[in-house]
Amino acid sequence: MVLKYMFDRLAALVGLLVLWPVLAVVAVCVRVKMPGGSVIFRQRRVGKDGRLFTMYKFRSMTVGHGGSSVSVAGESRITPLGAKLRRYKLDELPELWNVLCGDMSFVGPRPDVPGYADRLTGDDREMLRLRPGITGPASMKYRDEEELLAAQTDPQRYNDEVIFPDKVRLNRYYLHHYSFLTDIRMIVCTVLGRRMAYAGETI
Repeated sequence: MVLKYMFDRLAALVGLLVLWPVLAVVAVCVRVKMPGGSVIFRQRRVGKDGRLFTMYKFRSMTVGHGGSSVSVAGESRITPLGAKLRRYKLDELPELWNVLCGDMSFVGPRPDVPGYADRLTGDDREMLRLRPGITGPASMKYRDEEELLAAQTDPQRYNDEVIFPDKVRLNRYYLHHYSFLTDIRMIVCTVLGRRMAYAGETI
């Protein structure tokens, strides 16, 4: 995956140089519309080989909120601006810095908080061989995850028993069927909001 690593670093640098005006506008909007907290949300996540790293996103929730690590559409802790940022994935733009630093990749499993990564056992732990990604097969399949969870009577249980295991399955498939060209397709489909055929299903 040397080509993948080189592409990630170069594309992240280009992305930051090209998108800095967008980053600046979003930062100002967060500061104005959501005062009293930091513009950037920082959280420790599990990366490649189980190493912890700090992931950066634009803040989309109220200051000092509590609750589950599972986000559900319509939650009061998600601000109106935050909901828009999350809908169009603008809150994830600072993750380009994580990619540039080598903590993340453009395509891979979404980085989990330690509590979820600790649940991986046996062969499922092999997905930790991958760098976490901004997008990936599991992220694409569950792009409407917050709305899906909002429709459940017990969102946390549905996530733990249905969504999380399915994400692990898809991420393991990605590890064993890696293709640079498929990565490019996933990036393009993510940017354009399109679905694609993958692993015998549509994601």
